[in-house]
Amino acid sequence: MAGARARRRARRAGARAVIVPVRGDTAGLLNRLGALRAAGDVPLVGDERWPQAHRDAVQAIAGGTEPPADAAWATLTSGSSGSPRIVLRTAESWSASFAAVGRLMDAGPDDAVLLPAPPAASMTLFSLAHALGGGPRPVLGSADRSRASCLHGTPQALRAVLDAGPPPGLRAALVGGSHVDDALRARAADAGVRVCGYYGAAELSFVAVDEGDGLRAFPGVELSIRDGELWVRSPFIALGYLGPGGPLRRDGDWATVGDRAELVDGRLRLLGRADDAILSASATIVPEEVEAVLRAVPGVRDAVVFGLPQTRVGALVAAFVELDGTSGGAGARKSLRAASLTRLAPAHRPRRWYAGELPRTASGKPARAEAIRRARAGEVDRLGV
Repeated sequence: MAGARARRRARRAGARAVIVPVRGDTAGLLNRLGALRAAGDVPLVGDERWPQAHRDAVQAIAGGTEPPADAAWATLTSGSSGSPRIVLRTAESWSASFAAVGRLMDAGPDDAVLLPAPPAASMTLFSLAHALGGGPRPVLGSADRSRASCLHGTPQALRAVLDAGPPPGLRAALVGGSHVDDALRARAADAGVRVCGYYGAAELSFVAVDEGDGLRAFPGVELSIRDGELWVRSPFIALGYLGPGGPLRRDGDWATVGDRAELVDGRLRLLGRADDAILSASATIVPEEVEAVLRAVPGVRDAVVFGLPQTRVGALVAAFVELDGTSGGAGARKSLRAASLTRLAPAHRPRRWYAGELPRTASGKPARAEAIRRARAGEVDRLGV
């Protein structure tokens, strides 16, 4: 064992994080990732849609800092709450969950997993690592989707697949990134697709899983609530960051990224990040709670709730909603008004409404920071509710 560690350290001398361009077919990408791993380098998959300034910033971090000896993979945080960061993790921090993920998707090496998000997304890179470790074969981009038996993506991605007509053999979907609403789960079930939702983070990997009766601890994970903040102990936690740090904090074997939550009868209820809370007059509003109400309104695809600074009261609650193509207009406004009046306390009701297509991260999650910027800058339409 000591000799193996010494050989690994020797191979790792001068190791670097390498940005991998996405060119050619999936097999070629897997071969490049496998070769970099075999050489002891740390792959970080790029995205051709990155602005040049973003690409230069990532390259400066990747080229200017040597990763620790046990780093095997590098991913970017989604950027849903601000600037992306490079997260480093060991090979084992992902491979330890492969068996559980395979069971949840009922998929093995003879199956194919549809990956709607680009390879730069953490969830897709996980599935590529899983494929290298004997998991289902990845189906990326414009590849033939008809052979896919499972999907790993966001609720938005699952909805798009259902809209387009799911592959005939699709039987399971592992869905993360944001909450899976009951309507989407029921629609998937009608199409013969079993949905397994999960909560995770780039720094924590899988944390909790929802097979239809609420979020419970993912196999091998322990959960604890400390002063309203979720802490996790598991073998899936990342090493930390390459370059500038982020929200990951540790206390021995436990770690947190600052998500607020509560545990009720063994089920996890997420309440958003502490720094997302809106202080309005004497009330503290958790955006996640208001967003859940708005997403349940017919015709609303998604919603982002945030605060608009206001003298005397602190902030006004505002909502940026994305409406579907068939339920917009007066009907949606009437339904939103009714939901606000009947399901939200007065302090929680949005006072400003915006409507449009929500900006999204590479994986398909709402890009909160950019959505808020656009609304505050007047770049999206006001909605009269």
